[in-house]
Amino acid sequence: MRLVKSLLLYTAMCLVANGPALAADTATLEALRHGDMKKLSFHAEPKSVSDLEFSGPDGAMRLTDFDDQIVLVNFWATWCAPCRKEMPMLSDLQTQLGGDDFQVVTLATGRNSPEGIAKFFGEIGVENLPHYMDHRQAIARDMGVLGLPVTIILNREGQEIARLMGDADWSSDSAKDILQTLIDEPAS
Repeated sequence: MRLVKSLLLYTAMCLVANGPALAADTATLEALRHGDMKKLSFHAEPKSVSDLEFSGPDGAMRLTDFDDQIVLVNFWATWCAPCRKEMPMLSDLQTQLGGDDFQVVTLATGRNSPEGIAKFFGEIGVENLPHYMDHRQAIARDMGVLGLPVTIILNREGQEIARLMGDADWSSDSAKDILQTLIDEPAS
């Protein structure tokens, strides 16, 4: 299995090094999808994201503030049972992969008070994810988020390249392989 993953990664790197090949890159990433990651849909072309502001620990922010990183944006709410299940996995992803090249952004959408978010994170033991809030669901609506949770992957240019609706096992080898492949791609 490691040999297959290595060959896929090597093929992807060769394709990227030899010029733009979005379809081949997408095919390589799709081949890494197993289990819950089969719900992850890659777009044929990157899509623009909302430029609306949301609040963070340091004030107003936009998704474009995370340019030059691969970003996993998770839309969630404190009342969402599947969100409670997957949030510790997102926290682990941030611990394992987070840094200058990758960031997990959990965006509480709708009526979630700062106190409620702090309580939610405290109950599930999440300490490494900032409390971002989309108070009026403006960003969620702007990006076509119709249910929760929804997870979107952004490329280094701040464009949506993939979307997963519903909860998923973000601690799986498949999820980590997909994200690590994106992180390892040279910036364009």
